[in-house]
Amino acid sequence: MPSDPTSPLGSNDAELTPQMGVTAVRPIPPERPTVEANPTGRRLAVLSITALGVVYGDIGTSPLYALRECFKPEYGISATPANVFGVLSLIVWSLTLVVSVKYIVYVMRADNHGEGGILAMLALIIGKTTVHKQRRAVLVALGLVGAALLYGDGVITPAITVLGAMEGLDVVSATFRHLVVPLTLVVLVGLFLFQRLGTAKVGAIFGPIMVVWFLAIAALGTNEVLRAPGILLAINPVYAVRFFIERGDAAFVLLGAVVLAVTGAEALYADMGHFGKKPIRLAWFWLVFPSLLLNYFGQGALVLRDPAAAANPFYLLAPRVMLYPLIALATVAAVIASQALISGAFSLTQQCVQLGYSPRVTIVHTSAREAGQIYIPEVNSALMVSCLLVVIGFGSSTALGAAYGIAVTGTMAITTVLFVVVAASRWHWPRWRALSLAAAFLAVDLAFLGANALKVGHGGWVPLAIAIGLFTMMTTWKRGREILRERLTDISIPLDTFLTSLSHSAIPRVPGTAVFMTSDAGGVPVVLLHHLKHNKVLHERVILLSVQTTGIPEVKNTDRLTLHRLEHGFLRVVVRYGFMESPDVKEVMELLRRQGVRSRPLDTSYYLGRELLIPKRKAWKRSGLSMNIWRKRLFAVMAKNSRSAAEFFQLPPNRVIELGTQIEF
Repeated sequence: MPSDPTSPLGSNDAELTPQMGVTAVRPIPPERPTVEANPTGRRLAVLSITALGVVYGDIGTSPLYALRECFKPEYGISATPANVFGVLSLIVWSLTLVVSVKYIVYVMRADNHGEGGILAMLALIIGKTTVHKQRRAVLVALGLVGAALLYGDGVITPAITVLGAMEGLDVVSATFRHLVVPLTLVVLVGLFLFQRLGTAKVGAIFGPIMVVWFLAIAALGTNEVLRAPGILLAINPVYAVRFFIERGDAAFVLLGAVVLAVTGAEALYADMGHFGKKPIRLAWFWLVFPSLLLNYFGQGALVLRDPAAAANPFYLLAPRVMLYPLIALATVAAVIASQALISGAFSLTQQCVQLGYSPRVTIVHTSAREAGQIYIPEVNSALMVSCLLVVIGFGSSTALGAAYGIAVTGTMAITTVLFVVVAASRWHWPRWRALSLAAAFLAVDLAFLGANALKVGHGGWVPLAIAIGLFTMMTTWKRGREILRERLTDISIPLDTFLTSLSHSAIPRVPGTAVFMTSDAGGVPVVLLHHLKHNKVLHERVILLSVQTTGIPEVKNTDRLTLHRLEHGFLRVVVRYGFMESPDVKEVMELLRRQGVRSRPLDTSYYLGRELLIPKRKAWKRSGLSMNIWRKRLFAVMAKNSRSAAEFFQLPPNRVIELGTQIEF
């Protein structure tokens, strides 16, 4: 996937950092280490434990509230033995079909050079498949909607998990009820303030803590199951079918609460590139899945014995003396679950920037060893404010449960559609096989989605509003940049024509190197034309640098750079990066030096263009590209408030020259 313009309005620009020193030779940074395809022994154990702290935090904390929500009065399902067995059977088979079968067995096969996630799958589809142009546009829209819904998930997950953990105080004593929301706000503020330090500092302890968490919830459930082993019969799907037959519409509506048990399943796929398939699958089948089942069975057994325990069966599993330690452990587990979604939002934003769907943002790498550990202050602040408002506005995990499911189920359904397209177009599955799988998965996904759609008026509108707003901004930015690129190309001139004109001109040449950013390999950057217009000189060496984002996660260093030596000291340099990488021009300049392009850092100037966009009601059309006036104004606002090129490039103030121009569009 070629990139869009790398002007200051471009979003996949290289990050320029000045070379300090004249003769120092910097080593080329090593390629980002990839996870082994088939780790064994100690390495497999380490990866599996680490995956627990990142991948399974969200789904691992679902027992805090999932079964409890199923017996809330608004659903009209009382805690009778038939209902307990039916609800428990629904939860067990939801975990089995959605997580174990759909994601673990099938969806994780659709890796983009080892990377997963909805945007990675989207890049896989539009990069090399033979999908029809119109169908591709629909699939791109679906992928962007799914990505936007994940942001809604990122807002609600920290709020509901931390609230669910803190609500254990209400079990200890009703006098602590008024402390739940304030303490939740304090924990969330601390969580988001912590992000700037990076997960690298505490990542090593996340996995072991989650091991303790899963063993603890398994032990709590086992203790109750041993008192009523008959609850294990709920594994029979007949109970779920019978529950649907007997309860009808009420059972369908209840799916809106049952889906809370599988929230976090998308993380299995999204974080695949960090750990690999084998550790994630091993951790699920050997620890996470059994622990979740034991805990849910234990909660069901407790509710059978004491129907009043349905008010909060998770915490009532524990002896009273263990409540405070369990609340503390649950809070830590909730923070870890929230961390996974917050980090996922950072990674998703980086992919959006690289693929051209988001303006430039501040991307801070918090680990020298792990390229995937990043921090984006703008996203962190937006998530923090949104989470705090959600907690204040809803006040309880029960109220938030209505808002939670729609984002999760919407993303699940979109993932199914994209997966089937990959299976049919890239793997060449027979149509009957692909459609059969789609029908089976969508039957479950759409049932969950339909049940949650009934809760739009009770909070489900929150993630939908977030998704609609973000989808509008992403598509506006992409379309606006395409129009801007054509406008810049229209006012530019071909490079061959420009070089020919230099042969007949007397433009003075001054010592040093000038670097001009451009995306048009065949044209002259507008900023170069303005430089000549105002300064009437050229440097001895002129580098026209283009940065392209590919449809794969990472590009090997050997394929990173293409150099074309042109006439009159001009060089055309094309640099390629994957959508999971952050471009780094320090690396580019070192690669150029190794190819014989010598430049002294203190004699190198970086020329950047700054466009002042003037939206016009009169449409400017070329190749069918156009936008409504309100979207043009939105694009202009987004461009004005995006991170400045000089800051994004990390250029020294005394080496940067910005030249502006007005552009009507």
